Amino acid sequence: MTGDGTTILPDTPDARRPPLGRRLVAGLRVFLEPRVLVILFLGFTSGLPLALSGSTLAIRMTDVGVDLGTIGLFSLAGLPYTIKFLWAPLVDAIRIPVLSRLLGRRRGWLVFSQMLLIGAIVHLGMLDPLADPWLVALGAVMVAVASATQDIVIDAFRVESLRTEEQAAGMAWFVSAYRVGMLVSTAGCVGLVAWLELSGLDTARGWSWAYVAMAGLVLVGIAASLAGREPAEPEAAALTADPLARLGRTAVDAFAEFLMRRNALAVLLFVVLFKFCDALAGVMTGPFVISIGFDKAAYAGIVKGVGLAAALAGGFAGGVLARAVPIVGALWIAGLLQMASNLAFSWQAIVGVDHAALAATIAVENFTGGVGTVIFVAYISSLCRDARHTATQFALLTALAAVGRTILSSSAGYAAEAVGWVAFFAATALAAIPGLALLWWLERRGHFVGPPPAAAATA
Repeated sequence: MTGDGTTILPDTPDARRPPLGRRLVAGLRVFLEPRVLVILFLGFTSGLPLALSGSTLAIRMTDVGVDLGTIGLFSLAGLPYTIKFLWAPLVDAIRIPVLSRLLGRRRGWLVFSQMLLIGAIVHLGMLDPLADPWLVALGAVMVAVASATQDIVIDAFRVESLRTEEQAAGMAWFVSAYRVGMLVSTAGCVGLVAWLELSGLDTARGWSWAYVAMAGLVLVGIAASLAGREPAEPEAAALTADPLARLGRTAVDAFAEFLMRRNALAVLLFVVLFKFCDALAGVMTGPFVISIGFDKAAYAGIVKGVGLAAALAGGFAGGVLARAVPIVGALWIAGLLQMASNLAFSWQAIVGVDHAALAATIAVENFTGGVGTVIFVAYISSLCRDARHTATQFALLTALAAVGRTILSSSAGYAAEAVGWVAFFAATALAAIPGLALLWWLERRGHFVGPPPAAAATA
C-alpha cells in the first residue's frame, strides 16, 4: 500500500488475472495455509472471555440470587472492549520483558495477555457474587481488559503475519472460531455447571470450577501463539529510547501517519458507514421476531441456530470471494448483498408468523452479514500496513466501525415504533446508500488502484 493510503491491491483494469475457476480453487486452498490456521485457534481464544464477564456472568449471578438491578449494572464491565484503542499504543511501543526477547514483539504480547487472561478468569471464578458483588465487578473488568488486550495483539499479529490475499480467509477462520468460543463460554459453561451440580457439587463451587475450566481453554491460544511465526519486525520498531517517550511518539505517529494519507477523512467515514445498514437491522432483529408473534423457542432455535450456521457459511464465502475478485469488487458485492438482505425482513413482516419464512429470512441476513464482515475486515486490515502502528490503527478503525452498531443505531427502536416494521426495514436498506456512494467516490479517486505494496512509496 502506498504511503498516502491509495493502494489496497494491484487491481488495474488491464492486470492479467487467472480464470475465475482457478481463483476460486486458490481461494479455498488458502484456508489450509499453516499461518491462516493459527488464526483459527487464536479466534477461539478471542471469543472465549467475552461472555465470562458478560452474559454468562449474568446467568451465574442470577443463579446464586443476586438482584436484577445489580446484574444490570454489570453490563458496564464490557466498556474496555469499546475503548481499547486508548491503550493500543502500548502494544506497539512497549516490549514485554523476557517474553518479547524469547518470542518476539507480537508473540511476546500474545502470551503475556493470555497469561493475564487465565489469571483474571480464575480469580473471577473464585469470587462470591452474592457476598462480594463489587469485587466481582472489578474481576469482570479485569477479564475484559485482559481480553481486549489480547484482541488488540491478535488483530496486529493477524494483519502483519498474513499476506494480503490471505487476510479474508484468516478473518473467516477467526470469526467462525470466535463464535465457537462464545458458544463454549455460554452454553458450554452453563451445561458444565449443570453437570457438576448433578455430580454433587453445590452451585457456587460448580460455577467456580466451570470458570477454571474456561481459563484452561485459553491454553489453546497460548499453543497457537507458540506455534505461530513472529511477523517480520520493521527496523524502525527496534527502538531503544525511553519507554514513555516511545509510547507517546508511537501514539502520535500512528494517528498522524493515517491522517496524512490522501482521502483519509473519506476513508474513515466509509469505515463508519459501510455496515451501517446491517447494524440497523441487526440491533432490532430480536425485538422484531418477538413482537410480531414468534415465541422464545423459535427465537433460540431459528435466530440463534440457523443464524449461526448461515453466518459461518457467509464468512467462508466472503473469504473465498475476497480471494477470487479484487477487493473493490468484493466490497461492492458485499454492500449490495447487505442492502438487499434487509428487505427480507420487510417481507417477513408482511408474511407474519411463519417459521419456514423466518428461517429463510435469518439465513439470508446472517449469510450476507457474514460475507460483508469478512470482506470489510479484510479491507480495513489492508489499511494497516505500517507494522510500527498496526495495533493502534486497527483498534481505532474497529472502534469507528462499531459507531454504526452503537451510537448511530441507538434510535432504531423509536424509528421502528414510528413507521412500522415494513417501512423500517425498507429504510434500513436505504441506509446503505451513503456507504456505497463513498465506495464509488473512493474508487473514482483511485483509492483501490496503484503499484504493488512492495513498490509503494513511503508517506
